[in-house]
Amino acid sequence: MDSALDSTDSSTHTLVIGAGIVGCSTAYHLAQLGMTDVTVVEQGPLFATGGSSSHAPGLVFQTSPSQLLTQLADYTVRRYAAETLDGLPCFHQVGGIEVATTPERWEELKRRHGLATAWGVAGELIGPREAREAIDLLDEDRVYGGLHVPSDGVAKPVRAAEAMAREAQRRGVRFLGNTEVTGFDLAGGHIRAVHTSRGTIAVRRVLCCAGIWGPRIGAMAGVSIPVLPLAHQYAVTSPVPGLPPDGTEVGEPILRHQDSSMYFRRIHDRYGVGSYQHRVIPVGQEDILATAAQGNGAEAPSEGGGWKGMASVHGFTPRDFAKPWSDARALLPRLGGAEVSEGMNGLFLFTSDGMPVLGPSAEVENFWLGEAVWITHAGGVGLALAEWMTGGAPSFDLRAADVRRFESFAHSPVYVRERAAQNFREVYDIIHPQQPSERARPLRTSPFYGRQRELGAFFLEANGWERPHWYESNAAEVAGRDIARPGPWAGRYFSPIIGAEHRATRERVGLYDMTSLTRAEVSGRGALSLLQRLTTGNLDRPPGYVTYTLMLDTHGGVRADITVARLSGDTFQVGLNGQRDVAWLRAHADETTWVRDITGGTCGIGLWGPRARDVLAPLASTDVSHESFRFFRAKRCYVGEVPVTALRLSYVGELGWELYTSAEYGLRLWDLLSTAGAEHGIIPAGRGAFNGLRLEKGYRAWGADMWSSHDPDEAGLSFAVKPDKGEFIGRDALLRRRERPVRRRLCCLRIDDGTVLMGAEPVFPAGSTPGGGSAGFTTSTGYGHSVGASLAYAWLPSELSEEGTSLEVAYFDRRHPATVVADPVLDPEMKRMRC
Repeated sequence: MDSALDSTDSSTHTLVIGAGIVGCSTAYHLAQLGMTDVTVVEQGPLFATGGSSSHAPGLVFQTSPSQLLTQLADYTVRRYAAETLDGLPCFHQVGGIEVATTPERWEELKRRHGLATAWGVAGELIGPREAREAIDLLDEDRVYGGLHVPSDGVAKPVRAAEAMAREAQRRGVRFLGNTEVTGFDLAGGHIRAVHTSRGTIAVRRVLCCAGIWGPRIGAMAGVSIPVLPLAHQYAVTSPVPGLPPDGTEVGEPILRHQDSSMYFRRIHDRYGVGSYQHRVIPVGQEDILATAAQGNGAEAPSEGGGWKGMASVHGFTPRDFAKPWSDARALLPRLGGAEVSEGMNGLFLFTSDGMPVLGPSAEVENFWLGEAVWITHAGGVGLALAEWMTGGAPSFDLRAADVRRFESFAHSPVYVRERAAQNFREVYDIIHPQQPSERARPLRTSPFYGRQRELGAFFLEANGWERPHWYESNAAEVAGRDIARPGPWAGRYFSPIIGAEHRATRERVGLYDMTSLTRAEVSGRGALSLLQRLTTGNLDRPPGYVTYTLMLDTHGGVRADITVARLSGDTFQVGLNGQRDVAWLRAHADETTWVRDITGGTCGIGLWGPRARDVLAPLASTDVSHESFRFFRAKRCYVGEVPVTALRLSYVGELGWELYTSAEYGLRLWDLLSTAGAEHGIIPAGRGAFNGLRLEKGYRAWGADMWSSHDPDEAGLSFAVKPDKGEFIGRDALLRRRERPVRRRLCCLRIDDGTVLMGAEPVFPAGSTPGGGSAGFTTSTGYGHSVGASLAYAWLPSELSEEGTSLEVAYFDRRHPATVVADPVLDPEMKRMRC
C-alpha cells in the first residue's frame, strides 16, 4: 500500500474520483473558476489510468442530432486544440468525413449537414472525387458523397488529460494516483468523508468520474448510476502499402463509414479501424474487477495500441471482426495488403437514451456524477460541471444529460441492459426523431390502454409510456377531407387519420389520453411559500384557480413551464415536465412541505372541442357552464360515479377540460365520456393531432421550443412572469436581462411551399448566399390542418422576427421559402377556449 495521506490531503471541499479525461477536465475548469480546494483521486497511475480515456482512439466527430452533444463537442475541440503537453499537440485538427455508400445514407448526410449548420458547426457536402482526394485509400466508386467538417479531428486523450491536470495543479488542485476509494461515511443523506486505500478524506462534495467503475463507486454511496459497460472493437493494421513510414501521425481526415458502423483514422503508415458492427458484448462489474486484478496496473498506450494491463481492455475477438474487416477493405482497397496487427475489445459506458449522466444524484445530494461521457464531449462536460458545481448556470442546457431525468424504472438493470444494447446496435443507424424503441415495451400504460388497442391505436413511446399517435377506428373520418401529406421523412410516422382527428377536434370533440403528463401533489403549510419561491407567477390566489407559470434558473433561463392548480389552502396539483422538475421541487422543500409524485397512481383525459361541454354537462355533478366554471379554474367533482379533479385548460386551443382521477377509475371515466359523446361525434384522438393543434394555437413545449438557454421574454412568455409578487429564483437575473434589448425571439413560420419539416433545420435570410452560417433554427414543426399551412417555430435574431419577414429553411440541403407569421395563427383572441 502507498503511504498514508499527509495532513494537507486529509480534507478537501470537492473530491473528484477518477483522473481520466472527465475528471481532469472538470478539475481544470473548477480551478479556472477559482475553486482550487479540490482533490482528484485515481486508483491507477496518473495519467494513463487504465480507464476508457487510456485506450480511446480519440476520433472527434462533432455533428449530432442532439444540440447539447454538438455544443459540448464544439467546445471540446476548442479546448483540446488550445492544449499542448511538452510541446506535443493534444488535438490533430485534420477534419472529418462521413461517407455514404447507399442512396439512403446520402440523403441522411444532407440532413446531418443541416443539423451541423443549425448547431453552428461549419461543414460541406462533397462529391466522391473530393472525398478520394482527401483520403487517398478511399474507393470513390463506392461512394455517393460525403459530409466534410474541417474542425473535426483526433484527440490525444491521455495527453489532453495531463495537460489540463498540470494547469489545475499549478492553481492548487491536488492529484493522488494509486489511491482507491473503498467506502463513504454518510450522515443525514450527505457524504461526510471518503475512505481510500491511503486514508480517510473529509469532504464537502464528491464528483464521480470513475467511468466503467462508476456503478461500483455509486453502489458504495447508495447511488444508482444507470449505465452499462459494453465492449467495442478497435484494431490497428500492419503497415499499409503506399503509406510512407515517416509520415505524420494522422495526416488526413478521419473517416466514418456509417453504413457499415465503422470509423477509420491514419496512424503514421498504419490504420486504426473501429467497429460497432459486432454483437453486443456487455461486461459486468465482476469481470472488470477480475481483469483489473490480472492486469497488475495499466501501461501507457503506444501510438499504435499498447493496451496490455488495462482493466478497460478485454481480449480481441477476431470472429466479431471478420465482417467489419471485409467491409473495411472494400471501402479502402489498399487495406487488402495489410493485416490486423493488434486489436482490443475496449470498454465504455452506454445509457438507455444515449446521453451522459451528469449532476447531483437524487439519492445523496452532495454526490455528483460525470459518467457515460465520450472523449468527444469531455471538455465541454468538464466546463458544464464546473460551472454547475460553483453555483452558476452551465453554459449548456443539460436537461437531456441530468441524471435526475430518469424515472425509477430507468434504473432497473434489465431496462438499462435492454435499451443500452439497442443504442449500441443503432449507434450509426439512420434514426428517425420519432422512432420508438422496440425494447422493454409495453412498460407504462394508462388505464385506457385496452380500449385504445381495441380502437386500433398506433402507439409511439415516450418516457416509457405507450401513447397513441392516431386511431385506425377514425379511418372513416378521412373521407371527403383534403388532408395534406408530408414527404417521405416527415411522413415516416404519419397517417391521414392524424389530419382527420385534428379537424374533428376543431369541429366536434376529441378524447385525448393525458396520463403521461408528470403530476405532483405539493401540500403542507409551506406549500404556497415553496411554489411562490420557485415560480414566476403569483399563486397566492383562492382555491379553485389554475396558473400557468415558469420555473427559472439563477440566470433567468426557463428551467420549466408548469401548471399549478390550487385545490385547497395547502394542497396544489402541479403539472410538470418530468422527474427533473419533481427533484427541483423536493430539493427546495423543507419539513413543512411534501412533494408527492402522483403520476403513476392517476390518469388524465383531455376532453376538447366545441361540443366538449355538451358531453360533460350531463355527467358532471357540478355546473360546467362558462359562468360557473370559468377558464383556468379547477373543481373537484364527479363525472358519473368517478371522482375527478377537473381543470378548465386546453392545450389544443378549444373549449374543454383536463379530467384527472385515480387509475382505478380510469377505464370507467373513458367509457362514460365515450358513451355520452357518441351523439356529439366524439372521437379518440392521438398525439399527432395534438401536436398540430397546439402549433396552430402557439403553445410552446418546454424542452422542444425553449429551455434554460432562453428567457421568458425571448420565448414569448412574458405574460407568465409577475415580478411584482416578490422574490423568486431567477427574478433579479431576469430583471437585469430586461435592461438590454431582446436579441432573439421564438417566432412562428409558415413554410410557403407547404413542405412539412421535422425540426432542427437551419434558417437563413431570404436570398442569402449558400454556404454561410444560419441565422437560427427550427424547433417544433408540423402541419396546421385547420389553417392549411405547414408551420414551424424557430429561434431568430430580433431583426428577422418581424411579421412578414421572408426567410429560407434548409431541409435535406434544399432551401424552402418561409415567412414569419402572426403568433398564434389561430384564434389569437382565445374566443374558442373562453366560450
